[in-house]
Amino acid sequence: MTPMASTLTVGFDLDMTLIDSRPGIRACYAALAERTGTFIDADLAVTRLGPPLAEELIHWFPAEDVPAMAGLYREMYPSIAIAATPAMAGAREALDAVRAAGGRTMVVTAKYEPNARLHLEHLGIEPDVLVGDLWAEQKAAALREHGAGVYVGDHVGDVRGARAAGAFSVAVATGPCPAGELREAGADVVLGDLSDFPAWLGGYREAPGAVSLA
Repeated sequence: MTPMASTLTVGFDLDMTLIDSRPGIRACYAALAERTGTFIDADLAVTRLGPPLAEELIHWFPAEDVPAMAGLYREMYPSIAIAATPAMAGAREALDAVRAAGGRTMVVTAKYEPNARLHLEHLGIEPDVLVGDLWAEQKAAALREHGAGVYVGDHVGDVRGARAAGAFSVAVATGPCPAGELREAGADVVLGDLSDFPAWLGGYREAPGAVSLA
């Protein structure tokens, strides 16, 4: 065991990092459109996952209606989206690798925390800490509070959150942001998906900050 193993804490984003939330979210937007009689291009919406729900809803509803629509969406979400959402390739193995190294795991997501917890419970993914309702630089406070030295995410907002926290930014090109955009945003390393994470972590623990698979 290396000296850093006892203090290693790795944070992960949720949507399109640990879970493929597109099928469930698409279905939930379709249900919201039917319930409200408002057109929502659900296929378009799931191409830009990452930011808070309100930032998507503002494209389809007047600003004054967004809080109520967000509440309705979140109310419908558990019965529609949870069972339809699979884990991303390598998600469980990534958390297992951190634990095998003697470290702790946390999930920091913009998703409404109760629904994020339902996803994790349904899939049997058990981080040590879950913090929801935080986006981009807002994530830094939670990462610092729990001493996360690494943050893994699929969006440039996750890169910004990691950098604001002074954490090593590991990006996975599994969400709406391509690898080049993630690098330009300042990611320290870009992986194809979480299947590459255990090997990367092994090298990182030997020489923190020096290992890249990109």
